[in-house]
Amino acid sequence: MEAADVEPTATLFQEMQAHYRVACPSFADIVASLAKRPGGVDLLVAADPTIVGFAALGAIFPGPGLKPGLFLKDLFVSAQARRRGIGRRLMQAAARLAVERGFARLDWTADRGDVGLLRFYADLGGTEQPEKVFLRLAGQALTDLATADWGGRPE
Repeated sequence: MEAADVEPTATLFQEMQAHYRVACPSFADIVASLAKRPGGVDLLVAADPTIVGFAALGAIFPGPGLKPGLFLKDLFVSAQARRRGIGRRLMQAAARLAVERGFARLDWTADRGDVGLLRFYADLGGTEQPEKVFLRLAGQALTDLATADWGGRPE
């Protein structure tokens, strides 16, 4: 992402937060977060001519054959730019990035109830992984595990 893309991408992040009906940090906080993304995070953006979509990705390791993979954290296209192939092009760019880096796979999650989204991913060749369950630690549960004292015994 170029420096000139930061503020338009921050605006798109605000739209994404509103779309998912979740709290949104201030514009300044979003800009600051974009400017100091952690290492290993790729942010691909689609412009038409302004920023209308993004894919946020991170490397994961190990994977099959002890090769790394790429994890798609978010794919979002602005409401006024949907149904124009932008999501497909962002997914293609993510796949191309994985292949260029010699990664074995591209993984992501999707909302189980979003039939249209699941169809979009299936049309790209994505397959559900029924043997896997997506889990999360957040908030107090994350803090509790991070600060747990099990007497120095690894479990």
